[in-house]
Amino acid sequence: MGFPSKNKIKKMRDLLEKVEPSRTLPANSSIADQVKYKICEKFAAYILDKKISQAELARQIGVDPSRINEIIKYRIDLYTIDKLVEFAERLDPNFNLEVA
Repeated sequence: MGFPSKNKIKKMRDLLEKVEPSRTLPANSSIADQVKYKICEKFAAYILDKKISQAELARQIGVDPSRINEIIKYRIDLYTIDKLVEFAERLDPNFNLEVA
């Protein structure tokens, strides 16, 4: 397998420029933000483990797909811990999160 062509690289760069990146957790984040971030990680892992789309996860939880996209992008500023836990419990009534 060779290196992609310049045209293919340009197309990929153009596509990636339009996509909002996932956010990272600042080093000085609050405990609440750390908990929200961990819950978002669980959703991202679920999608990867089950090999499902964000739209499928949205259907399973009963929310608009844009909500899942926000969660997967770690937009923790848009959600409370309660709301994220509610979504997680809809997916798995035995949802468990350890906080250290």
